[in-house]
Amino acid sequence: MRKTVLEVLGLHRSYGGVRAVDDVSLTLAEGRSLGIVGESGSGKTTTARIIVGLERADSGRVLVHRRDRTERGRGRADRLARAREVQMVFQDPYLSLDPRMPVATVLRETLRLHFPGTDHERRIAELLDQVGLGPREAAALPRQLSGGQRQRVAIARALAVEPAVLVLDEAVAALDVSVQAQILNLLADIRAATGIGYLFITHDLGVVRCVTDEVVVMRRGRIVESGPTAEVLARPRHPYTRLLLDSVPVPGWDPRRIAAARRAL
Repeated sequence: MRKTVLEVLGLHRSYGGVRAVDDVSLTLAEGRSLGIVGESGSGKTTTARIIVGLERADSGRVLVHRRDRTERGRGRADRLARAREVQMVFQDPYLSLDPRMPVATVLRETLRLHFPGTDHERRIAELLDQVGLGPREAAALPRQLSGGQRQRVAIARALAVEPAVLVLDEAVAALDVSVQAQILNLLADIRAATGIGYLFITHDLGVVRCVTDEVVVMRRGRIVESGPTAEVLARPRHPYTRLLLDSVPVPGWDPRRIAAARRAL
């Protein structure tokens, strides 16, 4: 029986009169991968940002290893400890990397902040090797790297603090298909080696099918279906899940039929 690493209990978040997150609950076990899927505006990214701590819920709780993260950390040490628990990788890593810093410096600054007094140079080499990068990339600026290489740097930086949960928000959506496959294979290898838990936020059912063990489907801030990924995608129970599956282009695909089905929901 795997230990539960993340528990989300009854999250609510509203903006004005709009309920962005409406009574969302989910769990993630150690070493497992959970997908949150839905269209734009479904509430999946807001849920992720609350879990990471970038936004606060109106109500509900987020627990990592049964420790409540709902209230703000008290003091610098507590805030750093919370940051180490859950890390996030964004869709566009270029926006989260300092364009003036070489890759090795980006990693070194993260390690200095969280682990002062340790052997940073050896750890930097380990992290780069873990994500398939080497000395040439270590000396490069973000603008000198490809999109896939920048995403590898973002993953390495997130892994540097040894998080229990890694949240990936559309982390491969901006990459070419072949590069997507490389990054997804890399993430699978890292999960197998470390036992980290993944939370994939995506609209791409192909990504969900490839890299998640379980999935929750969100619509208008609520979870409408959840379960093992293979089961949900093979035998969807909710009309919205079926609509998402039908929206994937295949030979004979008719976008007008999909639009009509969406209006009918």
